[in-house]
Amino acid sequence: MDPVVALVLRAAGAALFLAAVLHKLRGFADFRVALADYRLVPWWASGIAAAGLVLAECTTAALLLSPLARPFGFAAAFGLLGLYGAAIAVNLLRGRRDIDCGCFGPAHRAPLGAGLVVRNALLAALALAGLVTPAPRPLVWFDALTAGGSVLLLALLYASSNRLIANAPRLRALRATP
Repeated sequence: MDPVVALVLRAAGAALFLAAVLHKLRGFADFRVALADYRLVPWWASGIAAAGLVLAECTTAALLLSPLARPFGFAAAFGLLGLYGAAIAVNLLRGRRDIDCGCFGPAHRAPLGAGLVVRNALLAALALAGLVTPAPRPLVWFDALTAGGSVLLLALLYASSNRLIANAPRLRALRATP
């Protein structure tokens, strides 16, 4: 793997998890309720689980930012994304589509849907790709420019896909009206 691709995956992954931490901390009580609604942990443990997830996401971002801890960061990212995808899939299988996913922070509620599972699976696949050892080559100024632009493009793509996922129920309702 080219070292620029590895750098982009590390930076974009760290940005993703730092943004998730900020969303959760900004509305921690709402996140705790969303987590409890998944009914995967007892209500009394939802606060502990919520705090643990925030800590895990913060640690994952820090590991991704450290060149020496890169493999641990990608492994943690894969684990968290897999855990989130599995939690959503379990609730979809239970028929519980009406609960808030808790993905977008307190300002944007979004019900569970298959799009979230697919999104998390794609992100988990990118985390696995990050485990490939980059080829040794020196980075030049153009590589930094390319990496920065790529991270920005991925952030915009992620934000756009999240808005589409969050608005999917409204889009379905608009299509259903004659």
